[in-house]
Order: sequence, then structure tokens, then C-alpha cells
Amino acid sequence: MLMGSSSMFVVAVVLPSVQAEFGVSRADVSLPYTLLMIGFGVGGIYMGKLVDRLGVTAALWLGSVGILIGFVWAGLSTSIYSFAIAHGLFLGLFGISATFAPLVADTSLWWNKRRGIAVAVCASGNYLAGAVWPGFANWGISAAGWRETYIVMGIVCSASLAVLAFFLRQRPPVAEQEASGSSNTATLNPPTPFPRTRPFGLSTRQAQTLLIIAGIACCVAMSMPQVHIVAYCVDLGYGPARGAEMLALMLGFGVVSRLVSGVICDKIGGVRTLILGSALQGIALLLFLPFDGLVSLYIISAIFGLFQGGIVPSYAIIVREHFPIAETGRRVGAVIMATMLGMALGGWMSGKIFDLTGSYQAALYNGTLWNALNLVIAGWLLWRLKRRPSTGLPAHVGPA
Repeated sequence: MLMGSSSMFVVAVVLPSVQAEFGVSRADVSLPYTLLMIGFGVGGIYMGKLVDRLGVTAALWLGSVGILIGFVWAGLSTSIYSFAIAHGLFLGLFGISATFAPLVADTSLWWNKRRGIAVAVCASGNYLAGAVWPGFANWGISAAGWRETYIVMGIVCSASLAVLAFFLRQRPPVAEQEASGSSNTATLNPPTPFPRTRPFGLSTRQAQTLLIIAGIACCVAMSMPQVHIVAYCVDLGYGPARGAEMLALMLGFGVVSRLVSGVICDKIGGVRTLILGSALQGIALLLFLPFDGLVSLYIISAIFGLFQGGIVPSYAIIVREHFPIAETGRRVGAVIMATMLGMALGGWMSGKIFDLTGSYQAALYNGTLWNALNLVIAGWLLWRLKRRPSTGLPAHVGPA
């Protein structure tokens, strides 16, 4: 996850350098990130299906090729459009998408009693990438330039991912039992308040759609600080290095958040964990409005990372808890697609709002409203679980 997620975070660090070299607007220079997230999201669906059929290793090997081509192509680009295509097509569609959703879905199938923390440990690699790679990219840009930094990262990340994938060839036991038609899956597939073919008492299509909308909403809110913190610091006169440090701090605390949220999730379930994370993210987002001092931004960046890191992994737990087990890969992929589309939309939207208003204040208000939508959907799903039919099951059936 650390290697596969690298491009997701370094693009924010190179944003000021790329904008200066190509001479484009803030909205235009946000395009590579937007296409990266779209490619990441759309690719997650197909990679999820690939994992359901062939296992996670096939997806990871495909991802290693995409990452190599994408970083090298981007490093040799002569226009913002070529740079954006490299991010959307190779780094997104064939790169990150082959790591995040496949690894999270595969991990959820290996554990039952400690599923939440297992998924959190896996998913924390994504934020660990955000803590490690921005600092490396900032150093590389200063020492050699952003183009050389991209090419070196492509070689290192691709080779590492290809080797690590070799050790993940074994299929999860629950997947093997499902494939063989074994009926002895009760311990790996515990009962739920509703039948798995009727998650939350809805059709699988309706429930999936609600999770997709919730995923878009939470990540539109999440994207504003993550995508624009470096540019924000440049606008305030603090320089890109301070912004890169804040991004690393934000995502470093995100690792802590994901691990803590995993422990919490094992106790209260995926839906409640989503509600908790979303509420805390909204509070942290509002803190950016009254404070723009250097020390304040460091503190708020840490708080933001600490509050929101557990949101995205909670969707994988919700799918694992309530949807058919054999569809885990594709459904986790679909929800991850939604979160990435939310990041893409929010990253572009914040840049556009900045171009129109000359400030990020309106973008922060916009993110807060999207966060409220996520809370409404998650709260409604919890309400439906509490109104479950009389099946004799408890309100929350935790891991066996």
C-alpha cells in the first residue's frame, strides 16, 4: 500500500512547480489530481472483479507496470495535458486502483474477530505513503527537480510492488470455501440483522448506491485540505516546504487515526465508525476557517488527520458485514471508486472556487456541506439497522 499509493500524495507537492513551469491556472493544475482520482476510482471496480476471480497478486503485478509507465511518462511530459493523462490513465486507472481496493478487500476476507484492526493496518499504508513520500518529493524537487524525482519514484515503487506481490499469492480461506461451494462458512461469515442479499433491508443496488453517495460526499470534504494545503501555504507566504510538512503531518496522524478506528470498529461496527469519523472530520474542517497562522495550521493539520483517517476503511467493513461475501472485491471497489471520485471532484472544485473568489474560505464551507450529507446517509443506515425485523438478532452483530 505504501508503494502503490505514492502518486496520490506527491502530486500535491509538485503542484506549485508544475503550475509555474507550464504557466496554467490553479484549476488547470488541479486537473492531474482530478484525473488521478477518477482513474483510481473507476479502476477499483475492475480490479475488484479481478481480485474476486484471480486473487490480489494479479492486480498488484498489473499495478506495478502502470506505476512505472505513469511516473516516467509524467516526468517526461511537456504539457499539463500530457502530465494529466499520465496520472489519470497509468498512475490512477492501472496504478493506485490495483493496490488500495484489492488489498483492503482481500484483507477483510482473512480476519473475522479482529477484522477492523486488520483492515485498518492495511489501509494505514495509504496514509503512511502520505507521511513518507511528500517529504521525499520535496527534497527531490529541491535537489534535482520534479521530473527526476518522478522517474526515480516510478522505478522504486514499481519494483518494490512487484516483489511484494509475490508473497500474497495465497487466497483467503473464506474465498476458497465460497469457490468450492462449502457450506461450512458460518464462522467466517457471521449472521447480520438483515439477510446479506438485503443489506439494511434494501436491495443490494440501493444499499450500494447510498454507500457510493456517502463516499463521494465525505471525500469532497476530505480533499480540500489534502489537495490544497501546499498551495494554501504558498498563498499565505509560508512556502511549499511548510505545506509539504503539514501534509505529511496530516497523513501521519491519519495512520494513527486508522489504527484507532480499526480497534473501535471491532467494537461498534462499520456504520457507527463511519458516523464517528464523519462527525469529527466536519469539526476539524471548520477549524481551518478562523485560523491561518503557521503554528495553528500545523496543529489543525494534525487534528484533521487524526479525526478523518478511519472513514474510508469503514466502508470496506460495512461491505464485509452486510453484503454477500462473494461480491466483496467488486463492491469494495465500487465504494472506493466513489471516495476517489469525491476526492477528484473536491480537489477540482476547491481549485475552481479559489479561482472565482481568490480565497479558500468558500471552499471550506463547501466541504462542510458535503460532509453533512455523508452524516445524514450514515445516520439513516444506522436507523434502519435499529428498525430491523424481529429476527432475534441483536442490534449490532459484532465479529464472532
